[in-house]
Amino acid sequence: MNLQYQQHIPADFHENSRVWVYQSNRMFSIGEAFEIEEILKDFIAGWESHGSLIKGYANLFFGQFIILMADDSTDRLCGSSADKSIRMIKEIEQKFNVNLLDRQSLGFIVKDKVEILPLTQLSYAMENGFIKPDTLYFNNLITTKKMLMNDWLVPVQNSWLKTRLPNLAS
Repeated sequence: MNLQYQQHIPADFHENSRVWVYQSNRMFSIGEAFEIEEILKDFIAGWESHGSLIKGYANLFFGQFIILMADDSTDRLCGSSADKSIRMIKEIEQKFNVNLLDRQSLGFIVKDKVEILPLTQLSYAMENGFIKPDTLYFNNLITTKKMLMNDWLVPVQNSWLKTRLPNLAS
């Protein structure tokens, strides 16, 4: 699995551009991925704030993560533009029968594959060696392009999970 996602992030966006990550509870099929890419492309083409087009970016990563980015370095995003993005995400949820807004599920790379684990099962997974301190974790709490580039896919021991489970220290 190629984990070099950074090469697909536009270089011309300010490092403080706002980022939202939506993790699907399952991987999308190839056909679904093509449809989602079209939905994202159409959304970005018409995404506005205060009557002006937003410099936006959207893409599907690893067949399971939708990333939205808005460069608001020159204009602040209005609340209705954020609401529009949530409506679009909810439409994708309905159309493809997936959950993209569940913040209680965690994504990891295990055996070269994306695995989704409910937060409630994290302790069990760690105790049984399924998740280790060096397991790569998708930190979907990131909020900026800079964080996306540096802190989205990190070892568990370098994430917020370390503070939640102190026995992670290796």
